[in-house]
Amino acid sequence: MTEHATLPAGGTITVWVGIPDDPYINDKSALKTVDVQLHEGDAVLASVSTVLEPGQASEALALAIEVKAALEAGTIGLHAHDLEPFADRLG
Repeated sequence: MTEHATLPAGGTITVWVGIPDDPYINDKSALKTVDVQLHEGDAVLASVSTVLEPGQASEALALAIEVKAALEAGTIGLHAHDLEPFADRLG
């Protein structure tokens, strides 16, 4: 899931929630970790693993929207520790 947040000070950040690729694992069905990441262009600014499981698409979308809203409101920053409270719960 992808959401685009406009920061209060200007600029945009992409909020991405999904299963990150691991080039060391050939069997992609073995990938089970769902991350929330903040991207600026091609750079990953922050990334944390969530308690979500693959297949929880509506929860992943809700998480992306919630993080986007917090970024736009200026209540969180662009660091992994800012994402941890969102990643540790199910919706």
